[in-house]
Amino acid sequence: MSWEAELEELRRREALAEQMGGEEKVARQHGRGKMDARARLAALCDDGTFREIGKIAGKGSYDEDGNLEAVLPAPFLFGKAQINGRPVVATADDFTIRGGAADAGISRKMVQAEKMALELKLPIIRMIDGTGGGGSVKTLEQIGATYIPAVPGWGDVVTNLDTVPVVALALGPTAGLGAARVVASHYSVMVKGLSQIFAAGPAVVDGLGEGYKGSADHQQAKEDLGGSAIHTRNGVVDDEVASEAEAFARARHFLAFMPEHVGQLARRSNCTDPVHRREEALLDLVPRDPKAVYSMRRCMEMVFDQGTVFEIGRMWGRACITALARLDGWPVAVLASDPSYLGGSWDAKSSEKVERFVKLADQFRLPIVHLVDNPGFMIGREAEMAGTIRYGVQAMNAVYKASVPLASVVLRRAYGIAGSAMSNAETYQYRFCWPSGDWGSLPIA
Repeated sequence: MSWEAELEELRRREALAEQMGGEEKVARQHGRGKMDARARLAALCDDGTFREIGKIAGKGSYDEDGNLEAVLPAPFLFGKAQINGRPVVATADDFTIRGGAADAGISRKMVQAEKMALELKLPIIRMIDGTGGGGSVKTLEQIGATYIPAVPGWGDVVTNLDTVPVVALALGPTAGLGAARVVASHYSVMVKGLSQIFAAGPAVVDGLGEGYKGSADHQQAKEDLGGSAIHTRNGVVDDEVASEAEAFARARHFLAFMPEHVGQLARRSNCTDPVHRREEALLDLVPRDPKAVYSMRRCMEMVFDQGTVFEIGRMWGRACITALARLDGWPVAVLASDPSYLGGSWDAKSSEKVERFVKLADQFRLPIVHLVDNPGFMIGREAEMAGTIRYGVQAMNAVYKASVPLASVVLRRAYGIAGSAMSNAETYQYRFCWPSGDWGSLPIA
């Protein structure tokens, strides 16, 4: 006897899974200006490289004779793919199925995706759209009991942060576990007007009372509570983009600077920019007037391989620019104080940003280039209220703990404790100073 009947049912289950939440719900997703999960995976990954795992996972419905009538697929897709010709684990929440909520056993797909990235030592990209958790009334009805909250597989999420590059793209409203999965990453992106992140959404917050109620317009209430204008300014998320396509491009670009896992060196790219190139414009970049500002970003574009500067976190911690770039084709991490914001003084948020970025560079073995023009940690009552000195010292500690090569270039100011945070003075270091450099415990004039 043949197994053709069983194979035919398998093909039918796969076809039903490809319908996701059904024609109506997929159309609703598109009507909101959002791509569906399968389209997102196709757009993110190199053409034709996505190989889905667990496609038929879900819940089947059967007639009285036990014949399959319908399948509700798991609201989470994952598989192995390639990005820039390199292997990755790619995942996508399916908002067309119960808002992306991973109820009960279906959450095991999410767990397996993290485990796959960990054990194969592959970068993982999460495309998050929904709650991503199983905490719902429906779940409680199904299991007939409540429980002390736990997140299955979160240990692998934590270990992955120490092992492989993790990218998170918030592509819709993300609450609870969905929000946590965005934040538990090395690089994160939100789409303006499309993505929101919160511990709990407006409906839950409104339940706290009249003083907490948001806009009657549901979309505006979500934006007011957790839109990209909030979370790309407070450091919860790294970057804001205008479209999903741009989010995919940013993810691919970030991964191009990264190794596949800790312990592996990031790859060198082909470089057509001569290593001995000289930029005459650098001669008058720094004004003689010590109070005048100049463009540090223009400096970076001239110093590093042309067209390779990839800034991260532009909208928060603005006194220090953090970026990935290339020198002679090799990936490097860049710190650069921005004299056009707070004069380049590191405030609490800038210091937090520096600490996080230096740890990223150290973990993935990226040499650090520090372009220094730092008059000190921010001073004044507001700075003290923000705990600036604590965050500043933590940034300084990260620099001292870093074990990767670090070269600092003093363009202008390097004063006080913050000035000493430009590099670890107790180790052998590359430290260069421009004629415009001015340093000391305090400015002389």
